[in-house]
Amino acid sequence: MTGEVVLKPVAYYKGSFGSKFGIPRQSGLVKAEGRIVFEEEFRVREALRGLEGFSRLWLIWGFSANKPAKGEWQPTVRPPRLGGNTCVGVWATRSPYRPNPIGLSCVELLRIEDRELVVRGADLMDGTPIYDIKPYVAYADSFPEALCGFAAAAPEKKLTVVIPETLPLDSRQRTLLEDALALDPRPAYQDQAGKVYGMPFEGGELRFKVENNLLTVLSYTL
Repeated sequence: MTGEVVLKPVAYYKGSFGSKFGIPRQSGLVKAEGRIVFEEEFRVREALRGLEGFSRLWLIWGFSANKPAKGEWQPTVRPPRLGGNTCVGVWATRSPYRPNPIGLSCVELLRIEDRELVVRGADLMDGTPIYDIKPYVAYADSFPEALCGFAAAAPEKKLTVVIPETLPLDSRQRTLLEDALALDPRPAYQDQAGKVYGMPFEGGELRFKVENNLLTVLSYTL
């Protein structure tokens, strides 16, 4: 059986990280808050009825910023968890480079506000299209005894993060950056001491460098 399914976003994610670089590699690793803003067609109060009784949600979304190197999917990828140098099958990973660029994330629902969802723990870039939302149901969705291959444990924080007090960042922003940057946003195969990296963050541009497991934020400009 063959066929084509056309998906259209029901909402978009509004969050702190403006590019793929810098966002957490899995949901729940960083307690970043964001909002799910529905498209006008789906911004219907009745569609949210009963959702307040759930504390977690599944988001089905699109890898909207993907640019595969060869313009097509590859059967093997190099997961960061394995240092970025070991190839495994794409079906054994959560790599964004897939035949269909669809992602799945579990987030915490904090509250419903003005027909928008305020969530925490998303691994999404600002502007990510969301195709569907489903409630997390513990009895059917949780399997603590499941085997998890090479990703059996959550990644540990690798870097010590230093953010100068002189930068125009409030306490919430500093905590969020410390948690996200400590996980090392650089490509797993890249460790160039002293190289300056940049990433968009909450309407500004952040620049940092890494030397000997110490990440120093150099600047933040709005």
